[in-house]
Amino acid sequence: MNFKNRNKVSPEFSMSSMTDIVFLLLIFFMLTSNAPNALDMILPKAKGKSTNTQNVSVSIKKNLTYYVNGKKLKANQIEGKLKSLLSNNEKPTLMLRAEEGVPIEKAVLVMDIANRNKYKVILAVRPK
Repeated sequence: MNFKNRNKVSPEFSMSSMTDIVFLLLIFFMLTSNAPNALDMILPKAKGKSTNTQNVSVSIKKNLTYYVNGKKLKANQIEGKLKSLLSNNEKPTLMLRAEEGVPIEKAVLVMDIANRNKYKVILAVRPK
């Protein structure tokens, strides 16, 4: 009897599945890596209360007026006021309250001031 092996095994190795895995890993690490210029923020949960105590409160209204501890200020006066209020604190913390509809650039202005001066920022949210 003449038995022939009809299924021949190919000695070639397919790299397509290996390259797929490498690209998926590359995308994963790019998305999860830390950006060096990121702002450190603590976002409190909307359901519970925050245990952090703020030293200073910065509010931004829809009409783009700024308030530091309830006092109206211009945008260029915020940094000086924050420095004077938080100069004696060990762990300076500021609560940022941006009204709904305020452009993100205005909130980033305050967060950038906090980042430059190494203040901790807590973003206030509305409870559910």
